[in-house]
Amino acid sequence: MIGENRSVHRQSKSDVLTRSSLADDLRGLGLADGDAVMIHAAFRQVGTVLGGPDTLVDAVLDVVGAEGTLLSYQDWELSTDVWDDDGRVIDALREHVPPFDPATARPARDHGVVAATVGTRPGVRRSGNPGASVAAVGARADEFTAAHPLDFGYGEDSPFARLVASGGRVLMVGAPLDTMTILHHAEHLADLPGKRRIHVEYPLATPAGTEWRIVEEYDTSAPVVDGPPDDYFGFIVTNFLATGDGRRGTVGAADSVLVDAAGITSFAVSWLEEKYGR
Repeated sequence: MIGENRSVHRQSKSDVLTRSSLADDLRGLGLADGDAVMIHAAFRQVGTVLGGPDTLVDAVLDVVGAEGTLLSYQDWELSTDVWDDDGRVIDALREHVPPFDPATARPARDHGVVAATVGTRPGVRRSGNPGASVAAVGARADEFTAAHPLDFGYGEDSPFARLVASGGRVLMVGAPLDTMTILHHAEHLADLPGKRRIHVEYPLATPAGTEWRIVEEYDTSAPVVDGPPDDYFGFIVTNFLATGDGRRGTVGAADSVLVDAAGITSFAVSWLEEKYGR
């Protein structure tokens, strides 16, 4: 009886996804050798993957090749909100908050297991802005992550701006379209009245010890101006795809999207300025 039950629940081999089958799907979606690509993934949507999330990461790296680079938005895992309404670390927790160190910091858990996998890969590079932190693996990892500005970390000279300038791409593997982080870069660039600014205090690990720094940023916790719904990034991406730009397909069982970072950013800036600009 035990053997009989196990055979009933055994996974069909035809349903198991492999590194090579995922690479084939990614190529079918349009990912190519030499690409720099930022991934957002809901790994559960992909299906049964032999080897788990590392296999998906390996498949992306196989496709982009030795000259390509894989990037992932990381944020910073603290497990709880440690700031008061003014963005200062709460006094009761101040001495207990570990300093942000790009070499050891974990990505925020709500970014998913693929972000955590990229962020802990051998040879990974992690940018030095805690809230807008980006991890990168591959040929241009240092170029994308070095000297990430602390103020306005989604703006000029950020990893997001560099991805746009370099002809990079954004890959959504089963992830909700409203989680496309490059659109915070579009919010930064758009000429909009009344963009909300915030200040956030971070402890930073330095060779001389912990340095406390107050960082200025446009508010990324909600639309940067009044008017758009909270999930409006998804509306922008859907409208962009409707123009014929970008690609839709499946990676494993996951509905997936691949767009050029420059194209979606330009589209989003125009969309925002047309609807909410001066």
